Amino acid sequence: MLELNKDTFEAEVLQAEGYVLVDFFGDGCVPCQALMPHVHGFAEKYDGKMKFTSLNTTKARRLAIGQKILGLPVVAIYKDGAKVEELIKEDATPEAVEAMIQKYI
Repeated sequence: MLELNKDTFEAEVLQAEGYVLVDFFGDGCVPCQALMPHVHGFAEKYDGKMKFTSLNTTKARRLAIGQKILGLPVVAIYKDGAKVEELIKEDATPEAVEAMIQKYI
């Protein structure tokens, strides 16, 4: 799982080739903390099939707003730099995240 910040997001996600999953989370976001171990597990399970990254939006607020991340948690999949799908708030369940991953691998 690659930890992103505002300096690495563009190179690792927007300029990347292929599929990149981004787990947008924030400090003090309880649903984010509950989801995170599952996302890390998927990163191990699907290693090599998709790039798995995470971004702490508390430390990259402008970047998050620029990506239209208005609520948390958000798990998004990008392909060749364009967001193709995302799960937001209550929809970001471990089952839904895994189903979304399986669509793109």
